[in-house]
Amino acid sequence: MTDRTTSMTPQQLAEASADAMYSLDTAVRALNIAIEHIAPGEATLAMDVTEKMIQGHDSCHGGYIFTLGDSAFAYACNTYNAVTVAQGCTIDYIAPGKLGDRLTAYAKEQSRGKRTGVYDVRIENQRGELVALFRGKSYQVRGTLIEDPSNPPA
Repeated sequence: MTDRTTSMTPQQLAEASADAMYSLDTAVRALNIAIEHIAPGEATLAMDVTEKMIQGHDSCHGGYIFTLGDSAFAYACNTYNAVTVAQGCTIDYIAPGKLGDRLTAYAKEQSRGKRTGVYDVRIENQRGELVALFRGKSYQVRGTLIEDPSNPPA
């Protein structure tokens, strides 16, 4: 039997990789983060700011904004069916997210080598206003997201 991923287009592989990740991603699902777009090296995820996310300055806690950016980064760098993790991340907060806002994180690959990559994520509110800029550096570890039936895990 041959590896079914070799017959997939890059777009199909990206979508299947995202589906495999999402099935195990309880954090994203618990926050009701929606995957709006997946393509090789790209991901768009969105999240509604709820009352539970509001901190003492009447705005969205930065940890939730970071989680949205980090999740978009994770989905973008895992679109090649190679298990890839964060090597480092930074975020710059530009404007607050407010209760009821829909925040959208647009992640795009800037560079990708054999094991490392750099991804930029732009987080905007529903009016297209910039809320944060996130940069993630990725590192590819062993393994794949989509199980190869001809080569089951040991």
